[in-house]
Amino acid sequence: MKFLKVLSSLLIIFALSSAFTMGDEKKGVYVAGVSASFADSLVYFTDVLFVDSVELDKDKFLPFRYEYSSQLQDYMLQKYGSANRTCFVYFNQNKAKLEKSLKKLKEKYQKSGKSQLRQVDSSFKFKKAVGY
Repeated sequence: MKFLKVLSSLLIIFALSSAFTMGDEKKGVYVAGVSASFADSLVYFTDVLFVDSVELDKDKFLPFRYEYSSQLQDYMLQKYGSANRTCFVYFNQNKAKLEKSLKKLKEKYQKSGKSQLRQVDSSFKFKKAVGY
């Protein structure tokens, strides 16, 4: 009988501790944007930003990614007056992997010698896309 009490106590403690540690996992996605145009040589990069409460779908894609591109495109139009720019987003749950992808992309632009890389103002932040 004493063995059952000890065993049940240990199981309860284990269940409670594992329930609290599962909630500590940070949900969200790291997102970075790039804005380029065929009409000029300027290519803008955003900082890598963490968008919380966003999860990738079952195919590991960012839901409503077009909304994140639209956010950047609207910002570029308002802040820099840059119309007709192509804006696209890169995303990953791992910040280091996303930064590595962006580094490769920047190196490609620099290697061409035809592009000037610029940083988007740090006041720009991606907001969680809500969809339609």
